[in-house]
This record gives sequence, structure tokens and C-alpha cells, in this order.
Amino acid sequence: MLKVYKKLLYYVPKEKWLAYLAIALTAVSTVITVSAYYYLYGFLKRLVVMKEAGDAFHYATFIAGLLIAGSIIYMVSVLLTHVLGFRLETNLRKKGIEGLTSASFKFFDLNASGRTRQLIDDNAAQTHSIVAHLIPDNAGAVLTPILVLAVGFMVDVKVGIVLVLFTVLGAGQIVLMSGDKSFMATYQAALEKMNSETVEYIRGIQVVKIFGASVNSFKALYKAIMDYSKYALDYSMSCRRPYVWFQLVFLGAIAVLTPFIVLFMDLSSAPAVIAVNLIMVSFLSGVLFTNFMKIMYVSMYAYMGTAAVEKLEGIFADMQADKPAFGTLENFENYEIEFADVSFGYNEEMVLENLSFKLEENKSYALVGASGSGKSTIAKLLSGFYKLNGGAIKIGGRNISDYSEDAVAKSIAFVFQDSKLFKTSIFENVQIANPHATKKQVFEALHLAGCDELIAKFPLKEQTIIGSKGVFLSGGEKQRIAIARAILKDAAIIIMDEASAAVDPENEHELQKAFKNLIKGKTVIMIAHRLSSIRAVDEVLVMENGKIIERGNDSVLMQQDGKYKYFQDLYAKANDWRVRV
Repeated sequence: MLKVYKKLLYYVPKEKWLAYLAIALTAVSTVITVSAYYYLYGFLKRLVVMKEAGDAFHYATFIAGLLIAGSIIYMVSVLLTHVLGFRLETNLRKKGIEGLTSASFKFFDLNASGRTRQLIDDNAAQTHSIVAHLIPDNAGAVLTPILVLAVGFMVDVKVGIVLVLFTVLGAGQIVLMSGDKSFMATYQAALEKMNSETVEYIRGIQVVKIFGASVNSFKALYKAIMDYSKYALDYSMSCRRPYVWFQLVFLGAIAVLTPFIVLFMDLSSAPAVIAVNLIMVSFLSGVLFTNFMKIMYVSMYAYMGTAAVEKLEGIFADMQADKPAFGTLENFENYEIEFADVSFGYNEEMVLENLSFKLEENKSYALVGASGSGKSTIAKLLSGFYKLNGGAIKIGGRNISDYSEDAVAKSIAFVFQDSKLFKTSIFENVQIANPHATKKQVFEALHLAGCDELIAKFPLKEQTIIGSKGVFLSGGEKQRIAIARAILKDAAIIIMDEASAAVDPENEHELQKAFKNLIKGKTVIMIAHRLSSIRAVDEVLVMENGKIIERGNDSVLMQQDGKYKYFQDLYAKANDWRVRV
């Protein structure tokens, strides 16, 4: 348990003093509260045994004062730990956000966004309880039984023995109620699976509404729900019997003890003393019962907290794993590209193995091949997104890892098939490529990207907001703004991954003009399934199973009876295909 708290408090270095203060206040509260029961014994003894009622009001007031003071101090302790818990939860979420912003691209390939969000949100929330409630409860759980037993023996040895017996029986039932740790792990895994599948299901709710599908159509979610319900029921049933016995021991204590007292004790000798002792057993066993209930929840939250910390630290570590290393060089001698025996795989399955080729600067290249042949992987590796399994990627004769991350980012511009725009103005969406660019430079980039007509149709022109609070753009319009962003960046290497795949015919002409302005005087690598758009490139590299099987310009490759000619012929047939009525 201490190991878990040490890990948790690491994330709240400025506020961890609140935990120590809360423990101290809980200890004070426990001493004061148990002292009130000792004074209650003195009060009952004077009132029932000695028949002295003169100072009863004084005793009652003092006891009530102790109980109130103990409660107030405990509330302050819990308030402090709640402040600590909320700060911890916030910091863990911030840590998750920071981790995601700097995570390796491989992490996003291997982890679904729904599961990642669920892991961070749910486990950060679970750490709140282990801090907000368990720190004071743990401190009280350790001290309370000791003080209660001490008071019990001070009242009477027999009372102390009875309380010891209750403590042993209660502790035994608590152990039985804790259940099998491996079963708890299975239960938690089922809960996690159900939560992550639910997030993914909600994200796809539009499909559900459009096609009238039910939850059963999402087999993964349905199975997760059924598994969780089964494990939850099994766990509850495994705890049922010990929990019933636990309640019988404490709630039926007086009912069990009274027959033994009547049958085996001489009530005529000191009935008043026996009555006071029974009252104290009732009070003190109630305190033990409340304390054991807290311990029961301590056990549950302790396991959940431990699992939450381990999962969070695991996902934080995964975010930073496989990040490519960068150096300190800021300038490139030239922009020639070389892959030297490059090997890479997302898991154990390799996508590229010992791949080698060179690309000259200021020329245009196209990567062609079936899906899964390694085209997009080459583009991502060249951008410095992934750590290689083997070999080296060189730009200007130097390993890409020799350059700083900023230098690599500034030298390469990436235009994706589905470019992402931010919910801000068109102007700011372009200027983000170069925050120091002047207004004139931004307008020039928009002009070269063919955005003049696009901007003119909006009343606010370039200040038009994009997204949920503004206008919605077509795929081609978004691409032109993305190209304007790339033009403003003025990177030496341009990578276009299916950049014109989903463009409507109305925008294609403007888009092709924008592409020409973007790639002028640059080293360009295109990935395209629209084969008509790559005939003019300097060289085509045909990929298959992570290997380059053909290389040359369009005219050379079309003269060969190879894979490229096969793709072009197939593309031509597809374009000539028509539905006959």
C-alpha cells in the first residue's frame, strides 16, 4: 500500500504535504473519538453503578464535545485529502495529454483512441478514491482497533476479551470477503474492456442510427457487456456468505451474549456493572463494525488504485516507447534521400526488410503498389515519425537521427488524403505552418493554392471560422487550404499521401494547379492510386511486399510488361467502365 501511495504522491509533489497533515489529523480525531467512549464508560459507571447523577450534564456535554470535535477534525482531514485527490486526478490527466502530444506514432497505430481515452480517464478517476478516502480511512483503520481494545480492557478484562474475539472474527470475514485476487483482476479486465468498447460504440452511433443496427450487431461490445455482467455477479455471490456472517457477528452481538450472561453469570452479585459492560460492548463493537466496513472498502479501493496506477504508468511508458532519436544538426547540406538497409515493423511482423534506394533532390517520385506494400510506411519513416528496427535513413548524406527534431519538421511537409483543419479561421489554419509569416505571405500561399475563389464566397473572407461554429468545406476545399499551409511552410521535401484521392471533379482542376505550385523546385514523393496523376513524375517506384520491384519513368515502365503496366491498364479499364442501361 505504501508503494502505491509513493507512486501516486510523485504526481502531486507540491501538495503531498496535505496527505501527511491529513494522517496526523485523522490520528488526533481517532484519539479524541475513542476517548469520548472512555468518558462515556465513566459517565455510565457513576450514573448506573454509583447512582451519582449530579455531574451528569457536565459529563454528557464533555462527551458530546469530544465526539463533535473528533468529527470536525476528521472532516477537515477528508477535505484535505479530497483537495489532494482532485489535484492528483488533474495532474494524471495532464500527464496523459502531455504524453499523447509527444507519443510515438507507433503508439497511435497500436492503440485504439477509444481504449486510450478510457484508460486515462477511468484510471485517473479511480486514483481519486484511494487518496481522497483511503488516506484518512487507512490511518483510522490502523489506530482505531488498538485504542478500542485498550478502552475495552480498561473497562473490564472480560469486555476486552469479547472485543478481541469480535476483532478476530471480523478480520477473518474481511479476508474471506476480499475474494481471490486473480478473480478481481479478471473482473477489472472485463470492466475495462466493456468501457473501452462502449466508447468505440458511441463514436459509431451515427452508423447505428442510419442503418437501424442494434447493440448485438457490435459483437465486441455485446460480448464485453455479457462477460462483465457474469464476472460481477460471480464476484458478488462469492462475497455473500462471509458478508452475512460478518453482519451477524456485530449486529447480533448483544443478542448472542445476553443468553450466556443470563445462564452462566450471577446477575445478583453486580447487575449494574454487567449492564454497563454490556452497553460498552455494544458501543465499542459498533465502533469496530464501522471500522471494519472502512477496511473492507480500503481493500477494494486499494486493489483498484494499484491496478489504476500500474495501467497509467504502463500507458505512459508505451507513449514514449519506440520514439525516434534526434540529434543537434540544424542545417542540411542537400536534400538527397537514401534508405540504407532499412527494416521496420509495427509489431513482430516486418513491413520493410533491408530496403535500400536513393532519391535525388529537386525531383519528383511516385510510390505505386497494392495496399500493404509499404508505400505509406516509407513516407512515415522519412518524416521521422517512427523508430527503425534496423538500417538508416539519410538526408544530405547524414543519418536523419543526427538532425534536430525541429530541423526535420521544417524540412518536410506532409499533405494527407484527409487533411485536418482546426476550428479557427482560414487565415489561422494556414498561418500555423509558419507563425512568423506576414499577412502578405499568408495571402500569397492562399493564392498559389487556388483559394481566391473559395475565400471570396464567404462574407468574412479569410477570417471565416471553419468547423462546428462556422462553415463546412468540401474535401477539395479542405485540401487546397492544406496545400496553402504546406506552401507557406516552404519545406524542401514534400510528401503527398493520396492527397487527391477523395477530391470531387469540380475541385480537381484547381487542386492540380495548387499541386504544381506546391512542388515547384522541391523533392517530391507521391503516393497515389489515381495513376493518371503520376505520369509526369521523374521516376516511379513500384512496391510489392516491402520491396521495390520496378523503377523508372512512365514511358520506360510502360514499355516493360511489368507490374506498373498492369496497374495502368487496370486503371484505364476501370475508368472506361460504365453502367449500361
